[in-house]
Amino acid sequence: MVTPAVPEIIEDEDLFSAIDARTEALQGIRELGPPDIVYLVKQSSKGNGKQTGVYHHVTGVDASSSASLAAYVNTLIYNSADRTHRVVSGLYCCYNAFSNLDMRVEVKIPGSVESYSVDEKGDRRVASESLWLETFLCGILRAYSYADDGSGDTIKKIVGVRRFNPITNTETEHKFLDAAEQLFFNGRQLGSDPEIQVPNLVCNHLTAGLLKYIKTTGRYTSGINLFEKIRTKDVEVSSLLAQVLIAGDEEVQAVRLMHDALQEVPMDYALLDCQAAFCQGKGEGELALECAKRGVTAAPSEFGTWARLAEVYVSVEQWDLALLTLNSCPMFTYQDKDSPRMPEPSRILLPLLPESLLDEIDEGQPKQGEPYDEVHASLRKLQAATYQGTFLKAYNILTEIAKAIGWDQLLRTRSQVFVMEEEYRTERQTAIASKPSSSRNASTVGLSGTPNGANVGASKINGDDSEENREEGDSEASSGPAQTNGEAETRMRAAEKSMHKPEPTIASELVTSGNEDPNPSHPGYSQFQNKRLCERWLDSLFMGLYEDLRIYTIWRTEMAQYRQQQIQYKKSATEWELLGELAERLHHFNEAIEAYHQCLAIRFSPQAMKGILKLCEREGDTRGMLGALIRLICWQYRWYSEFSPELLYTVRKLIEEEGAVKVRSIVQATNLPQPVLDLTHQYCQLCATFRSSGSEG
Repeated sequence: MVTPAVPEIIEDEDLFSAIDARTEALQGIRELGPPDIVYLVKQSSKGNGKQTGVYHHVTGVDASSSASLAAYVNTLIYNSADRTHRVVSGLYCCYNAFSNLDMRVEVKIPGSVESYSVDEKGDRRVASESLWLETFLCGILRAYSYADDGSGDTIKKIVGVRRFNPITNTETEHKFLDAAEQLFFNGRQLGSDPEIQVPNLVCNHLTAGLLKYIKTTGRYTSGINLFEKIRTKDVEVSSLLAQVLIAGDEEVQAVRLMHDALQEVPMDYALLDCQAAFCQGKGEGELALECAKRGVTAAPSEFGTWARLAEVYVSVEQWDLALLTLNSCPMFTYQDKDSPRMPEPSRILLPLLPESLLDEIDEGQPKQGEPYDEVHASLRKLQAATYQGTFLKAYNILTEIAKAIGWDQLLRTRSQVFVMEEEYRTERQTAIASKPSSSRNASTVGLSGTPNGANVGASKINGDDSEENREEGDSEASSGPAQTNGEAETRMRAAEKSMHKPEPTIASELVTSGNEDPNPSHPGYSQFQNKRLCERWLDSLFMGLYEDLRIYTIWRTEMAQYRQQQIQYKKSATEWELLGELAERLHHFNEAIEAYHQCLAIRFSPQAMKGILKLCEREGDTRGMLGALIRLICWQYRWYSEFSPELLYTVRKLIEEEGAVKVRSIVQATNLPQPVLDLTHQYCQLCATFRSSGSEG
């Protein structure tokens, strides 16, 4: 097994300042904690005996005992590339998110091994066996949580992280599942994904890690056995068991389980959501709709239930209700994963693994000190590219609607269900003229029959489905970003005229801002009886979508005109990558692939190659998928990551569909260096170790 190279972040003067920074940051850790850190003290072999601190981050190392962490430190002692220094001590720090302690193992060379824990105040405590069990489980969950999906986004966030596969055989799997069973009912202490407001028994980082492991490795039987045992203690675990049964192609058993469990816990929103997702996947929109409505009733404060209902409305083509439901989603501020805040190092050494050297990846990469790619301001400022968490999920639903019915029809639907600013002001002036003495507050304008604006989707669920208004509310777009070329500016304006900019809706704060507003029951407001107030965040998403579509339209118009004139359309590699991401956000996959290919023609980009992998997967192109996988796996190894769950899952699914022999043969027939191919063979070997379907032949 080829292990990644060892990055070195060097502190020449202030030894252990990185460890001090980690200790100070313990109070601010919210969830699983940052990656582990390994700190070595090196002493010069020369007479002066000067000491230097060197550290790197790591995930996936066995943290079940002090001995296993000390063993990892020992692998770093002898570095054939550095003959001028010797390691005199090492410190391994691994966070225990259950007990909020930093478990530490200190190795003196030669000499002793000392283990202890540090609490949020920096005080030392004894490291017990129960604490090591918790630390072991946290280490595996972090390895999956901090793993890269193949695009390189996670790798670029933290410098110098070695990522190992925490579970490489069935023996470690049994140990992991046993620890998960023992600590299962403490899982909510770990927090949850940003789309979940309140972590609970079945929605937390522990259950998310378990499901991700089972999906990645295909070890459905092990997952079913685990959740069946835990289900005897709490029936709510049925939703997790049902998900694993469905993924493991035991659908009949899963349906029976969901039916029986809902007899016991009829308002379990996780079970209802699982049922809705299953019906939706089978094309049974009406059945999914009933389940999704009950899910919203069971958990009205959770984003996931509303998002599911919106998705179902999209699938049954009820666009107005989809928009109203989307407007009702409770939105949460995005909380990113815990990441280390380290002091400025003296130097950073990022060595390359010889086995990962590939000319195709090196060529065209900017050298140190060279200027970055020029990127047009309009591409850099696209707000939708920054959406995360609940806002990203909501934006995806909105773009699905736009893709299905078109931008103009989306605006018409928007003006039919939401109170528009212009029409509100017109009606308000009319009402004031006809009844100037009125002083009632108009806080419920547009919310007829609804106690507050945040629950508009619930009124729809209860039967308020009439949509009588037909206001279009379209206006022409403003001019695009200025360009030095007059002809290009003309093209941009012409492209923009084909789109309509969304008119503003009335803000709820304007409706509730003064007592001079007229009575909302006034006849002049009859037009608003079935309209709702649009949330500001949803208005912002509409503007983000408009900007995305505007830039996309300009790009495609320019491309067409350049082709007509047989002129090469030039962009930098970064611009092509951003255009590919833009097209992918808008569900224009062929155009996204075109942009990604243009990017890769200039230089290698993991983001662009991941896009190519997605297209090949959609088209069932096995050779194309493996070609992309080989390069992505190689790039991952180059940046110290031997493990990506997403890439391993893709390899496993390919082996399941095509067979291990065919997959290995296609990989071997690729005209690339053998060490690079061996990196992909290691992923195939992992599937054989876990006896994945198709790996026998």
